[in-house]
Amino acid sequence: MKIRQLDTYVVGNPPPHYGGRYFIFVRLISDDGIEGFGEVYTATFSPHVVEAMIKDVFEHHFLDANPFEIEKLWRRVYGRGYTLRPDISLMSVLSGLETACWDLVGKAVNKPVYQLLGGQVHDRLRSYTYIYPRLGEDDAVYREPELAAARALEYIDMGFTALKFDPAGPYSVYDGRQPSLTELDRSEKMVTTLRKAVGNRADLLFGTHGQFTASGAIRLAKRIEAADPLWFEEPTPPENPSEMARVARQTSIPIATGERLTTKYEFAKVLEAQAASILQMALGRVGGILEAKKIAGMAETYYAQIAPHLYCGPIEGAANAQLATCTPNFLILESIENWQGFHADILRKPMRWEEGYVIPSTEPGIGVELDIEVALANPYNGKALHLEMAQDPVQP
Repeated sequence: MKIRQLDTYVVGNPPPHYGGRYFIFVRLISDDGIEGFGEVYTATFSPHVVEAMIKDVFEHHFLDANPFEIEKLWRRVYGRGYTLRPDISLMSVLSGLETACWDLVGKAVNKPVYQLLGGQVHDRLRSYTYIYPRLGEDDAVYREPELAAARALEYIDMGFTALKFDPAGPYSVYDGRQPSLTELDRSEKMVTTLRKAVGNRADLLFGTHGQFTASGAIRLAKRIEAADPLWFEEPTPPENPSEMARVARQTSIPIATGERLTTKYEFAKVLEAQAASILQMALGRVGGILEAKKIAGMAETYYAQIAPHLYCGPIEGAANAQLATCTPNFLILESIENWQGFHADILRKPMRWEEGYVIPSTEPGIGVELDIEVALANPYNGKALHLEMAQDPVQP
């Protein structure tokens, strides 16, 4: 089998934009007409610049290549341009193309990817969602505990047993910093109110965005510890795992991190520093499915678990599910609510979600396929980045 063609799709994500402003999908077509799909999660450049990067990597390394030779392709891209180091933009491009190769391989042998990476371990995958506003409502649910509690109960009625929220306030390019007293009070009240509302029916996942210094994060952890969150996510910036480890040593709340990290090399530093016991690799960024499987294997030796991160489209979501299905130390999967709306419309057949769980697909490859007509009908023509941080320091 040889790869003969690349198609890219920069797709606008309609309101309410859950998962980001746009999604970047790739399709590889083999010489025998098999299609393989992947998703590139690159937030560092505008999407059409990323599209040009994808084409450049494809032409240099994937055109006429054998998609079964994933290790060889991975090393050639990882080392291109005299790098051999974790480059978040290059790894994002590689992730999407690598996922598409796995999709081709699975379809060629008529097996789901998880059957090629050790076989099925989990029959269903526990999932969580952010507490999002109801359609048509403003974003007050992110700040007002009583509104968040009411919304949380609605998600529990849907079947969710874990909910994420991030009430600590804005984040900026100047973080980490000390949390203000207002941010500390709001965070404590949010967690306390949610715990009182949901009782033991749902785990609470406290999200931040690397906003704080280690000492600031420790102050915040002490405020929320009594509500027993399942995790405290990315309490400090991602560059220095030893500082995150200071937080981990001074709280009983498990630390989760990884959405901004790429490759086994960066995750190894997290594990060696004992900075986190829950790893949140994003498969559209980390280096692909096989790289994530290697990271999960390293995590097993530290009794750490994986909780694949998702803030993009359903192709990455499907790749996350493939990894989770064959991984013994899988903990929980991030969902965009219950995979309905545009996340269903953009696929030929939507992800299967039942009563709080993603059900692994038995279809070959990654288990889903992009609906090309829907993708072409929803182009994204803007220049904004997928995610953006405040450009000025956050004022207390």
